[in-house]
Formats: sequence, structure tokens, C-alpha cells
Amino acid sequence: MAELRLIAPDDDGIRLDRWFKRHFPALTHGRLEKLLRKGEVRLDGKRAKAADRLIAGQTLRLPPQVIHDKTDARPKAPQPVQTSRRLEDSILYMDKHLFVLNKPPGLATQGGSGLKEHVDGMLDQLAYEKNTRPKLVHRLDRDTSGVLLVARTAQAAAGLSRSLASRDASKIYWALVKGVPREKRGLIKAALAKEGVRGRDERMETVDESEEGAKFALTEYAVMGQAGQDYAWVAARPVTGRTHQIRVHLASLGTPIVGDFKYGGVDARGKGAIADKLHLHARSIDIARPDGGRLQVTAPLPPHMVKSWQLLGFDPDDRREVFAKARPREEKRPQSAAGPAKIRNKNAPKKNAVSRQAPRRKKR
Repeated sequence: MAELRLIAPDDDGIRLDRWFKRHFPALTHGRLEKLLRKGEVRLDGKRAKAADRLIAGQTLRLPPQVIHDKTDARPKAPQPVQTSRRLEDSILYMDKHLFVLNKPPGLATQGGSGLKEHVDGMLDQLAYEKNTRPKLVHRLDRDTSGVLLVARTAQAAAGLSRSLASRDASKIYWALVKGVPREKRGLIKAALAKEGVRGRDERMETVDESEEGAKFALTEYAVMGQAGQDYAWVAARPVTGRTHQIRVHLASLGTPIVGDFKYGGVDARGKGAIADKLHLHARSIDIARPDGGRLQVTAPLPPHMVKSWQLLGFDPDDRREVFAKARPREEKRPQSAAGPAKIRNKNAPKKNAVSRQAPRRKKR
């Protein structure tokens, strides 16, 4: 006998096929399409299509063969991580749609080989009154600290993911680098590709954009301060979002991030009381909210970076806005038959602005 299901608020806005994947994971896409063609699945009494967007409060008719499928249980959530850490202590902002966490350095975002603690496995701590498990929206490297978005509903996850994918978001990172970039402000344009090593040892490298597997990458940067010629405090805004993008791009200028031995080698070692930990922090985010308007959140520096800032005479609470207000999605990748054109932020001071082309690996 057929059954009627009411679309819950947490499922508002998702596609019909995604709803079935979420609630009846054993139902294959082929079987679902057959049921839809025969009209056995109906939405508010009408024939439905896989791409239909659901609205909370709608009624969905489920045929008997779906209801009585013995393997129609929800997908298993990641096993909770047994840890004394409390994600609640890292919350910078929360509302009914999302959390913004200040991820501590050394805590992985997701699980992997040999990892016993990771944010994804600890999200059950943040379920609170919701009947759905919170969901990661993006990632940070294990040793990178700072702003991390977590959605509380499927609708919020979809909305935030769309904002990130369409570049309707601006993420600012702070880094301490060894040496001082020759130009105090500029754009680093260099395609990135994997070297072939996976897992904890995964490495990226700058390559010619025509190479197989190359992905266009663009980072805007500005020097916020410097301590002689030994160190520079750099703010970076990734226009694209590639793996290890900021780390590789800053190293390509000859100024690796302090503590980033993967891309800086021994040159990334700190001196004196400067810790040999990665000095890269996701400082702030400005992103379109899933319910309209903008979300703007700033994360304080982790202890080892606060200490370095104080030792070097930098202000860890600096609130200067060094990048133009223009939305990241307005900066488009240049298209030219002659190859990629140089890009410069028209709002940046002309005196120091420069578009940097990072060194590229020769074709093999």
C-alpha cells in the first residue's frame, strides 16, 4: 500500500532524487527513474521528476516497493570520535542555519588514515535540538587554523556551497612568511597540479596551465607588516580554491610560510622564539547567507601566532581592510586566444600593484 510523506523543513529546496538518496539510499537512480516514468511517485498528487525541487510541507506519495524495501535505512553517519575536545568551545557564531568555528591548528577537518580526531567525527556534539547531523561546508588543512563553516540543515549546506562555488564569498588568510615579497601587493597567477602523492604527504606544484591535470589558481596578497627583511605578515585572498593554494603560491615568491616545511623546506624554520608551527590562519569570511544578506565573521589568531605577532611588533587584532570590496566572482579568468592575460586589481594602489606569474615546472 502506498504511503504519503510530508517534506520536512530540513529537506526544503533539495532535488527529489537527492531526497530519495538521503532517505532511501538502497533505491538506485535507475529504479527511481522507472517509478517516476510510470507515475508511481507523485508530488502533491502530480507526476514528479527527478530534478523537481522540494518545498517544505509538500506531500510525496511513495509506492509500496519503496516503503517495504528492507534496506531503506538512512545512510550511516560517520562514527562519533571519542575525544575530550569540545567543538562548542570553538564556536564563533551560530544561528538556526549554521555554525562558524575557529578550528584549532593540528585538528583535521575530515578523517583519514591514522587520524583518530577530526571535526567531521565530532559534529554530533553540535546537533543540539536539530534532528539532522551538522555538515561540513568546506575544509581547512590540518595545521591551518581559523574560520570553518558548518551547516545545520541540508538547505543551508546547499546554499553555502553554492555561494562558495559561484565565488560569492571572500576568505582572508593571514600568514607569517620567511623573507619579504619583492612587491608589497599583487596577484599570483599559477596553475596547480598534484605531484601524485596522496594522503598526508600529498603535494601540489605550479605547472603550465596547458598540462594535464592543471587547475587555474589565483591569489591576491598584500604585505601588512614586516620585521626587517626576515619576516613579513601577509594577508592573502584566494580567488580560486585549490588544495594548498596559498602555501604553494607564497612559496613561489621565495617567501614560504613559517612552519610550512612541505613547501619551504629548512627555509621555513622559525628563528629564536618563533615556533616551528604552520603560521597560516583563516582570518575572516564574507559570504552570502542561505537566508539572504551577508555573513561576516573574524577569527582570532591561535596562541602560537599571537606570540609571534607580539614578538615581531605586529597587532594580532588589526582590523584593516586591505582588499577591494568587490565580490570575488566579479574577477573573471581572462580569456584570450593568445593565452591568459595579466590581471590587476583596479582598486589597488598602482604604485605597488603587480601581477605575479609564479615559476612553472617544465613540461615532461
